[in-house]
Amino acid sequence: MTAHRHVDVLIVGAGPAGLAAAARLADARVARVEVLDREQQAGGVPRHCAHGGYGSWSRPLTGPAYARLLVSAAERAGAVVRTGVTALDWAGPLSLHTVGPGGPETIRARAVVLATGARERPRSARLVPGTRPAGVLSTGELQQAVHLHGQHIGERAVVVGAEDVSYAAAATVRAAGAVVVAMLTDLPRARTTPTRAADARLRQGIPLLTGATVTELLGHVRLSGVRVRHRDGRTAVLPCDTVVFTGDFVPDHELARRGGLTLDTGTLGPAVDGSLRTSRPGVFAVGSVLHPVESAATAAREGAHVAGAVLETLAGAEPPEGVPLSVAPPLRWIVPNRVTPADSGLPYVLRTTAPVTRPLLQVTQDGRTLHRQGLARALPYRPLVLSARWTHLVDPEGGPVRVTLGDR
Repeated sequence: MTAHRHVDVLIVGAGPAGLAAAARLADARVARVEVLDREQQAGGVPRHCAHGGYGSWSRPLTGPAYARLLVSAAERAGAVVRTGVTALDWAGPLSLHTVGPGGPETIRARAVVLATGARERPRSARLVPGTRPAGVLSTGELQQAVHLHGQHIGERAVVVGAEDVSYAAAATVRAAGAVVVAMLTDLPRARTTPTRAADARLRQGIPLLTGATVTELLGHVRLSGVRVRHRDGRTAVLPCDTVVFTGDFVPDHELARRGGLTLDTGTLGPAVDGSLRTSRPGVFAVGSVLHPVESAATAAREGAHVAGAVLETLAGAEPPEGVPLSVAPPLRWIVPNRVTPADSGLPYVLRTTAPVTRPLLQVTQDGRTLHRQGLARALPYRPLVLSARWTHLVDPEGGPVRVTLGDR
């Protein structure tokens, strides 16, 4: 027997974005704010990131401490956080079928916020051939095994990837008492800061193989090694009992897709306007489901920001139509991807596919320049941030707004 309940705001995902939205809405005296998460513990990815880098300059925190702070703030404000509950599918425009410890439920809301996050592509999605032995992990699986469950992962690990999350994975491998045999990437250089790359290579003694690809996993019961192909065609076998596939994030957009929400072709997450409204009235999206993957601080900022638009929806306000916002190469995507003249609070996040030495962002509409903004740098593995101070110049009856990146 399926139970039916009603809430004011239903938030799917108890990571930084969902919890920040819940805290802000409950603080605004919204009576029934409920957050669902399929994991057994709320807090999202930070709860199994034992390293620092969270919080603020004045109050630095580890990932688990930051997650506890967010959960506490949401619950203290009056939001209900329910874990072990999975949102299965839509039951109506603002209703979801769910299942949890108490059995199946259908929950109807006046507004729904999707904060479902992102995930790394597993080995299968990367089309790496070979057997299916134990010892093949993603970063999330590795961190949960080590930091949440204290499990032994093996003795010798290869880390596939050379971006920030890859170096965090290497640190987790070392924390578990294993040796990082090598890090490898098919790119010509690491996609992290030079300081971090040099520290791993020189102080920690971790070799970095560039222009290299894993072409096969070896072993049966347990991984025994990985076959690697170099850019010049040479192949070699790296003996190891663990391989960690890192990076290559995709939005966890299953609910958005099943709900028929418009998806952005660049991010593959829900398309949103400056208030983070999706194409379905009353449904919003925040955090890494929009842009896989940015910092927890960015996700939390978006969660706090979306609360204002949700409150307007609960008050019966009609949302503006918005003008499409697009980018030109080498820019890959921009979020939000629609704009109205009233969008002035949330900065835009962009990614480029190529480095630019003296970058200049330019915003135009119908041949008219709305904004020019110089940046310190533009690198493919770093977010670019565009101010929203120009949005009042947008003509709501005009054509699409376009953002370009060039040299000054």
